Amino acid sequence: MTYVQAISKRIKQLCQKRGLTINGLSTLSGLRQSTVDGIVKCITKNPTLRTLHKISIGFHMTVSEFLDFPEMNETFFEDEE
Repeated sequence: MTYVQAISKRIKQLCQKRGLTINGLSTLSGLRQSTVDGIVKCITKNPTLRTLHKISIGFHMTVSEFLDFPEMNETFFEDEE
């Protein structure tokens, strides 16, 4: 699993758990839907901390809470080109 795949999976899981669509998350995060779509579809390979912070806000979480999940903590990520 790559870094962006782990982030994508986390967003999808949290959206499902909270009954949110990607559009709804985008609205709550103050981001364009295309930005969130790019991450969820693994087009954006390295989302910035600022973007992850805004997504975290959309989920009413801190960045630390958002990034604290098994795939992020237990996976070794190789550098992606």
